[in-house]
Amino acid sequence: MKNTKRLAIVGLVAVLPLAMIACKPIDKETGKPAEGAAADTAAAGEGGEIAGLKGEREQVAYIIGNQMGEQLKQIKDEIDVKTLQRAIDETLNDKAVEITDEQAMAVMQKFGERMQAKQMAEMQEKAKTNAAEAEKFLAENGKREGVTTTASGLQYRVITEGTGPKPGPNDTVRVHYKGTLLNGETFDSSIDRGEPAQFALNQVVPGWQEGLQLMNVGSKYELWIPAALGYGEMGSGPIGPNQMLVFEVELQDIVK
Repeated sequence: MKNTKRLAIVGLVAVLPLAMIACKPIDKETGKPAEGAAADTAAAGEGGEIAGLKGEREQVAYIIGNQMGEQLKQIKDEIDVKTLQRAIDETLNDKAVEITDEQAMAVMQKFGERMQAKQMAEMQEKAKTNAAEAEKFLAENGKREGVTTTASGLQYRVITEGTGPKPGPNDTVRVHYKGTLLNGETFDSSIDRGEPAQFALNQVVPGWQEGLQLMNVGSKYELWIPAALGYGEMGSGPIGPNQMLVFEVELQDIVK
């Protein structure tokens, strides 16, 4: 167990300089730290002034502690912080309680299983909530003037009707879009990036495949995509389980 501890500490110390460099702005053209960043890094390495932290010893200690804290945030309610602090102190002074690899593995395996079960329960509860909110919204939204509901459950509204051709299921399209959740939070936007997106229709979620094939080039639609036509029960990234999606999409071109 002691060897494992030493390896973990050595790994943290080795990674620390890279983490500090990663916090500095990088010049996109050269791939090197931007002008002024190198000087800032050097100043920090020489014990430059940081409010509330005197000298390099305090600065390094705080940075390591800060990184540990960030990593432990998700389980902060599952661990005893005083015992954590005690373990660090006793380990640094070679007074740590002897724990065998077998004991450590058993404890952490049990903890991991409990946390996984807790996360699954939370996800299932969130999935129920999201599904109920989506069902209620779609039922009301479908009654609005100008909103059409397809057989699959996709809802759309024509903002601007184009006059160009419609894409087929295997076409590649160029679009400008903004995707939001029901609460209005934007999770993806080519408009914010300032550059249209290009992709094959057979590579996107079913709601996009169906919605884009309804549109003529030059059209702008609003799409409401149920989870079954989006990212389903598992969600993806910022999109939660059973979360419906709202898109404003402009079909600019069919790419040959």
